[in-house]
Amino acid sequence: MKISDKIKNTVRNVPDFPKAGINFKDISPVVENPSLSKEIVMEFANQLRDKNIDAIVGVESRGFIYGMPLALELNVPFVLVRKVGKLPFDTIKYSYDLEYGSSTVEMHVDSIKPDWNVFIHDDLLATGGTAIAAAELVKQQGGNIAGFGFIIELSFLNGAKKLKYLSDNIINLATY
Repeated sequence: MKISDKIKNTVRNVPDFPKAGINFKDISPVVENPSLSKEIVMEFANQLRDKNIDAIVGVESRGFIYGMPLALELNVPFVLVRKVGKLPFDTIKYSYDLEYGSSTVEMHVDSIKPDWNVFIHDDLLATGGTAIAAAELVKQQGGNIAGFGFIIELSFLNGAKKLKYLSDNIINLATY
């Protein structure tokens, strides 16, 4: 069975969360499945091994779940992108709109080295706002966007089209 089918068969759909009309894709059952989780990490790693990745950026909080093991598998640093006020050292910030509101994310000022090739990971691609915000933080520090990776893409929201100007390397393991 293809990994996309395994993910789709495992994801839990939660209607009307976080608000009416949204059909939330809950990856909790995926995370609770160790063999599928290992397969997810290896799928990303296998697609990235020849891409000269210098760091993995994980977006709070679900981007940490597979981002850190992916960084370990590729033997590269794992860099945190968090909501404002969560990082203890000097930070850079980026504000953006998302599918049901707006937000600001930040990264430590010394996390990305100039000319690093950085792969950005999160659990879900919706409108692309969060991924673009993470990419802007990487670019502010002189890093290159080597691609984006998501467990799930909600293709009807056209997030991948919005990311294309930053990188053609967009990995989505399951598309709805």
